[in-house]
Amino acid sequence: MRLRVRLAHALRFSTSSGMESGVAQSRPLLAIGLRLLAALALTTLSMLVKLAGEQGVHLFEMIFWRQAVTLIVMIGFAAATVGLGALKPVRFGAHVVRSVFGIIGMALVYGAVILLPLAEATTLNFTAPIWAVILSMLLLKEKIGRYRWSAVAIGFVGILIVTQPGGSPIDPLGLAVGLAAAFMVALISIQIQDLNKTEGSTSIVFWFCLLTTPVAALALPFVGHAHSTDAWLLLGGIGLSGAAAQLLLTNSLRFGSAATVIVMDYTALLWATLYGWQVFDDLPAPTTWLGAPIIILAGTIIVVREGHLARKARRARPPEEPLAP
Repeated sequence: MRLRVRLAHALRFSTSSGMESGVAQSRPLLAIGLRLLAALALTTLSMLVKLAGEQGVHLFEMIFWRQAVTLIVMIGFAAATVGLGALKPVRFGAHVVRSVFGIIGMALVYGAVILLPLAEATTLNFTAPIWAVILSMLLLKEKIGRYRWSAVAIGFVGILIVTQPGGSPIDPLGLAVGLAAAFMVALISIQIQDLNKTEGSTSIVFWFCLLTTPVAALALPFVGHAHSTDAWLLLGGIGLSGAAAQLLLTNSLRFGSAATVIVMDYTALLWATLYGWQVFDDLPAPTTWLGAPIIILAGTIIVVREGHLARKARRARPPEEPLAP
């Protein structure tokens, strides 16, 4: 029950207080640039995860090294920039909740990448805005208008095309994991935007790594083993690209709203296609090329509509009265 309340509170922040109004420092062009770089960093991370999986590295071992390397990078980065004192949390409980959802989301995202071709896993990740609409109805009992219901329907059509039911469908386990990963991405983005109101971006990434590295370490006695030099280089690359992606994502939500920046995530499909072609000799199926733009269209409609509703709500809100002298 408490978990549901927390989910509802997080979602309410996104849908009613507005994805536009929760921005710590509004610099939309900078936010867009950071999000574009984040899409590249995340796709590079996914490519390295897939390569490591092909070399026999276990999913939970990847998560441990990704978090451990990122933790070391963040300590050095903080010492050289904002100072270690800036890592002190204002809302420790919020960091704990973000870390729980974060490590679950990470396992799902990496699992989808391992189970599916890179482009297909990336495409399923684009369903995050669709999940946000469905959650707002289920948790908040929010009335969903025709625009957003139309977007959900369009997105569902896109998913059906990508997954090819009745033909040669993609791995059903990979499909389930990929959709669950998109669900977690929606929640985590909302949580990070909320945390940005009181916490520095370096602090958010630091506490996520500090809280989850020991948890991931619990799996090492069961899944860890010796690796080749190439595998260790891949694990180091996973940690470094993960650190870059975390900083870029967190800062994009500091300088711009989710409604502004989330559309930039769709550029990840270009990088995923390029990596799939050059690294794995695997081009997306024709159905992916057809379904991906439909899913992207659905997400764009939702994001634009959410931004419109947020601006409308702000205009309708009575101005605050000045404090008495």
